[in-house]
Amino acid sequence: MATCYHRRLSRKVRATFRVMATFLFLAVALAHAGAAERPVLVQGAMDVEVRTLAAALEHVQEEHVSGWTFWIGTLDGYPVVVSKTLKGMENAAAATAIAAERYHPIAIINQGTAGGHDPGLHVYDIVLGTAAVNIGAFKTGSRLRGQGSNFAEWRPMDLMRSEGSAGLDPSALTMRRFAGDAGLLAAARSARSAYTKGRVAEGVIGSSEVWNSELDRIQRFHEEFGTAAEEMETASAAQIAGLLQIPFLGIRVLSNNITNGDAYDPAAGEACQGYVFNVVKAYIRGTLKHP
Repeated sequence: MATCYHRRLSRKVRATFRVMATFLFLAVALAHAGAAERPVLVQGAMDVEVRTLAAALEHVQEEHVSGWTFWIGTLDGYPVVVSKTLKGMENAAAATAIAAERYHPIAIINQGTAGGHDPGLHVYDIVLGTAAVNIGAFKTGSRLRGQGSNFAEWRPMDLMRSEGSAGLDPSALTMRRFAGDAGLLAAARSARSAYTKGRVAEGVIGSSEVWNSELDRIQRFHEEFGTAAEEMETASAAQIAGLLQIPFLGIRVLSNNITNGDAYDPAAGEACQGYVFNVVKAYIRGTLKHP
């Protein structure tokens, strides 16, 4: 009888220890997860916009999610993820959402090449996006068949402002601006002096899936909405980052500028990555206070 009692007691003790061990394991795991540093995410659409950055990472691993590629590593001992978003607004938005879900970034930088809208900017000049705008979201003027089209009549359309038909809501006929994060801008400004291939300016980055080559149209974007450059990803990535409350900054280097005749130079993308490399390091040291 005593032997059976001791056996039952022994089983209870072992079960208690198992429960305690399980709780201890979970507590350690949760503490480790809480202490883990969330990575900085750096995006680029094409190989020429990400390969230099990916190669600069330490202890790097490459991951593929369907058509998107991510390089996970460290920079100065801090976690950094480089993302090849692929070209276009939809691809960039999807890549941003995937990265947010998988890696929980503390900040996002979308960078790469762009065409100039400001005649005062030249190839290799860099634009820090104080804001990003979608220059593909417009409501056209009302014209009958045979009356053609006139871009001067088009009104910008903010699809996030109205639950109903944005084209019928007067309050939605505005240009949505996605502001660059102050902390990321501060880091980008601090890295200016190390960039010697051109100027580092500040301005608005316009995004759409339209390759604009009409100088009058480009002039309207520049004068009315303040665009300094155009490309095909930043505003959509900024929109997703904003919805997820992740600090965001667009950084674009001019690879051509038809407003002043500057010809295309594909090497500009590598120059931008070198600058962004220094921006990320400055952000890690400054805002994130990582030694």
